[in-house]
Amino acid sequence: MALFKKRTVGKPGEWYYCLEHHKVEEGPECPAKDRFGPYTSREEAQHAMDTARERNLEWENDPKWHDGGTTPPGQA
Repeated sequence: MALFKKRTVGKPGEWYYCLEHHKVEEGPECPAKDRFGPYTSREEAQHAMDTARERNLEWENDPKWHDGGTTPPGQA
C-alpha cells in the first residue's frame, strides 16, 4: 500500500466527463486516461459523448482526409 495517494491535477470550475463511471466530475476525480475535458461548464461536460460523436462524423466526412478512397492519408 502506498503511503501517499497521487492526486489528479485539476482546478475547481473545470468539468470532466468520466468514461469509466459515465458521470460528470468537477475537479477531476478519475485518471486522465478515463476522462474527457476540461470543459467550462457542467452542461458542456454532460454532452461530452455527443460532442465526440459529432466530431467523429465531421472527421469521417472531411474531404481533406478522404480524397475518394477509403483510407485516410498516411495510412496506406
